[in-house]
Amino acid sequence: MGSGLIYPELREVAAGRKVAMAVSGGADSLLSLVLLKESGADVLAVHGCFLGREKSAAAVSGLEKRCAELGVELHVFDLTRDFDRMVIEPFVREYLKGNTPNPCALCNPEIKFGVLWTAARNLGAELLGTGHYVRMAVHDELGSVLARGADPGKDQSYFLSLVPRKFLMDGVFPLGEHNKDRTYAELAERGVEIPLPSESQEICFVPDDDYRSFLIDRGVKLPGPGKVVLSSGEVLGSHKGLWRYTQGQRKGLGIAWKEPLYVLDKDLKRNQLIVGPRPELASDGCLAGQFNFLVEFGQWPEEIYVQTRYRQRSKPARAVMKGARVNFAFLEPHSKPTPGQIIAVYTEDGAVLGGGIILS
Repeated sequence: MGSGLIYPELREVAAGRKVAMAVSGGADSLLSLVLLKESGADVLAVHGCFLGREKSAAAVSGLEKRCAELGVELHVFDLTRDFDRMVIEPFVREYLKGNTPNPCALCNPEIKFGVLWTAARNLGAELLGTGHYVRMAVHDELGSVLARGADPGKDQSYFLSLVPRKFLMDGVFPLGEHNKDRTYAELAERGVEIPLPSESQEICFVPDDDYRSFLIDRGVKLPGPGKVVLSSGEVLGSHKGLWRYTQGQRKGLGIAWKEPLYVLDKDLKRNQLIVGPRPELASDGCLAGQFNFLVEFGQWPEEIYVQTRYRQRSKPARAVMKGARVNFAFLEPHSKPTPGQIIAVYTEDGAVLGGGIILS
């Protein structure tokens, strides 16, 4: 497949069009709002309260001031019930299945490009802006595509790989060509104060990123202790509940052995945690379901690049359809993918072909 991605400038995409910018109160979405206004777009700001209006009070108050200074209308929507039903409840269910879900990747198609985008369209918006570090591009063979952001250290295309193509085509990403290190400086140069200056935590609804305490506090009936075994079946000790462990985890196992042990898998039927030395984490492929094709499978190149974790270099692979699922064969050494996580698929030059949920 030939390479070549053309990245339209923000002004070319947004000037003269009514754009709803999703603002959280943080630096990324606020700079995106400013850049959209500077591009000549007819901008309005939309803010979703995902965790209740009380928890959003500081962000809303700050956004009201900043939007008034910028001459932009702010519309606030209480999406607490939608967020709980579409993001938090599935997160809990997946943990009870022994999986490790990625709520951010689910929030984007269901909430930001789902209910929030619907609310914005009802206000007359033509496009939805977000603060993601990604780009929309024109590929010389694939047409309009989602592509990696220019800043390789901040690229967030992985998290948007589950958003349906028809909604991504309505997306505008002002930070696609920007470097994260410059975000605060660019706001300071414009004299724009940030309502929520601290970076958001990994999972917004889990205090201190402690999902174990979150599940307990939510009153979920969680599975109890069981055996810790090697892949050979040898019993090494006991675990405190499979939901407390993540595939690839090394620390916190409480098992002394002749070499470091890692979580390899979970046997829900036997309530066993399967562990082993690092070499056993190697994998030659994985199976993914609920696949979101941003480019039809028949247009994929023979060799694609896959990313099974956010902080991971994409690696070459080949793919075949297996019914409604996609089977991936890795062409380089790869650590075992985690069921419940996202696999994002790319061309060599960074166009996103799609994304799905890792099954095994």
